[in-house]
Amino acid sequence: MTEPVASPDDPWVKVEYAYSDNSLDPDDEDSDYHQESYKESYKDRRRRAHTQAEQKRRDAIKRGYDDLQTIVPTCQQQDFSIGSQKLSKAIVLQKTIDYIQFLHKEKKKQEEEVSMLRKDVTALKIMKVNYEQIVKAHQDNPHEGDDQVSDQVKFNVFQGIMDSLFQSFNASISVASFQELSACVFSWIEEHCKPQTLREIVIGVLHQLKNQLY
Repeated sequence: MTEPVASPDDPWVKVEYAYSDNSLDPDDEDSDYHQESYKESYKDRRRRAHTQAEQKRRDAIKRGYDDLQTIVPTCQQQDFSIGSQKLSKAIVLQKTIDYIQFLHKEKKKQEEEVSMLRKDVTALKIMKVNYEQIVKAHQDNPHEGDDQVSDQVKFNVFQGIMDSLFQSFNASISVASFQELSACVFSWIEEHCKPQTLREIVIGVLHQLKNQLY
């Protein structure tokens, strides 16, 4: 017996067709496709932004090292142990550190020299005032120079100054070797032959001879 063929107008057939069509809804497929495409493009944008940021960071670091090699003189000098190879970042940093330490030492040395020069200027100003007072005294008493001292008195002044200097010289100088003698001489000059020190010695000798003469 032959089974009856379902007619397209049969309502049950229409229901089955409706369910089968819903399973392949083109609108749902397009929606899933656009959503997936959006996700992929968002990931690509994030990856691209991260890559660009990383490249900018690397470029900034490279420019910094290039600037250091241009500014630091020791980075421009040829290192024969390296040859013509490009300096590594570690070498650039080490040379930069060494150069900064050198600048700090030079700065400290210059500050010490400036301090010494200021002391010398102060001593010279004092000597200038004393000389001006001596000149003024001679101008006020033009006949005071008529009573001249003898050569012996001048020698006594010189001897008194040298005796005072020799005492400090003898106490400061080492004669264990010529090298130590040379080093001690320069240190003694810097310490005991400053203008202010010599001025005090001369004043002391003059007062002593003045008391002996008068």
